[in-house]
Amino acid sequence: MRVIHHPILPDAPVPDCTIYYDGKPIPAKSGEPVAAALLAAGVRVFRETAKKRRPRGIYCGIGRCTDCVMIVDGQPNVRTCVTPVRGGMKVQTQKGLGEWKEG
Repeated sequence: MRVIHHPILPDAPVPDCTIYYDGKPIPAKSGEPVAAALLAAGVRVFRETAKKRRPRGIYCGIGRCTDCVMIVDGQPNVRTCVTPVRGGMKVQTQKGLGEWKEG
């Protein structure tokens, strides 16, 4: 699901690290947006709305809306479309508004 050959963009290097989406390993490229790695792996639903529990995925892709927010390394409401991948990240589907952990 990745763009490999593009007439303008340089060829994309192969994934060089792993992130964990809801506990499952996902290959990713260091520095690419978390949302890009998830989309390349076929993930389309990033969160559920608070009121009606409707699924949301990527929408604007530039950090303006909140459709792509997820829990990243325990922190809720992270905009995954503008958050760069670091190997070993733990990314979780966010249900509702998310909760901050005490401590």
